[in-house]
Amino acid sequence: MKKKILDSAALYTIISILIGFLVGAILLLCIGISPAKAYAKLISGVFSKPKFIVYSIVYAAPLIFTGLSVAFSFRTGIFNIGAEGQYVVGSLAAVVVGILVPIPGPLHAIVCILAAALAGAAWGAIVGVLKVKKGINEVLSYIMFNWIAFYLSNYVVNIKAIHTDQGAEASKNILDSASIKMPKAIVQLTGCGDVHWGIVMAVVAAVLIWFLMSKTTLGYELRAVGFSKTASEYAGISVNRIFLLSMSISGLLAGLGGAVQTLGMAGRVSQFASQEQYGFQGITVALVGATHPIGCIFSGLFYGAMKYGGNKLTVVNVPTEVVNIIMGTIIIFISISHVFKAILQKALLKNGGNQ
Repeated sequence: MKKKILDSAALYTIISILIGFLVGAILLLCIGISPAKAYAKLISGVFSKPKFIVYSIVYAAPLIFTGLSVAFSFRTGIFNIGAEGQYVVGSLAAVVVGILVPIPGPLHAIVCILAAALAGAAWGAIVGVLKVKKGINEVLSYIMFNWIAFYLSNYVVNIKAIHTDQGAEASKNILDSASIKMPKAIVQLTGCGDVHWGIVMAVVAAVLIWFLMSKTTLGYELRAVGFSKTASEYAGISVNRIFLLSMSISGLLAGLGGAVQTLGMAGRVSQFASQEQYGFQGITVALVGATHPIGCIFSGLFYGAMKYGGNKLTVVNVPTEVVNIIMGTIIIFISISHVFKAILQKALLKNGGNQ
């Protein structure tokens, strides 16, 4: 039983989270701020009102999608550092269709979501083709394509048919028919004006990805390639086909993250001064969730709560960057979780030997 607990990824995630908050507390003390006061505000900023909890969930929706994107690629042996670019092209496709393609009712939102999914999948597939056909390292391609997406978005936002007439450096707002906001009754019930269907979509996507990876032949092939490309080829699996499919599905998920943020909350795309960061934050969500689809739901909710609650820290004169420090520390210690595992197992064996 003890060995099973020590082998659990959840144990080391919890330890890493605790260490992250401890490091955050030390840094707060160094700048003369009470950690108790700061963390109390962080917690109250999330849990003191039902509206705050709902807002935290709203913040989590795109993070779950980008976390799923990265987690899925990890499971198939690919490091998808390009989720940021896939997220951007997904949000861009959703807003362009949301502005230029007037379709009645809920069908418009569905078409926008499909456009975002296809854009994200295509963005991932292009990198896959470059890897398979030309042997170009996918990590380098992903990084370059993040910047291509960045500047492409800024270019499209400034096209006359897309650009707003209100003087802002942003696109027009999407048509009301493209919105995925929940009905007014739910808005009134929760007190959250931005509550939308994105979280439902994210949970459904996580369950579908879990089912695909765990219960289907395709999922077995995807995982087999992730474990060993050579063994998979020997077993008759087309590694190149699986590679392309994995990168496409991963991009699709990140593109959906862009769609739910744009159609559910932002309502438009602004001209970027820097990267959006949702794709990079998806790496954190995936690692905290142990690269498991269901784990990404909980890690996304955790990160969403940290982001929303962190916005309230300025009220008590605490820099919001402390949240980034905490999350960064958590990732560092998750990445060296094997050290904790070795120490705990050694201590367990020593105590067993003494007995």
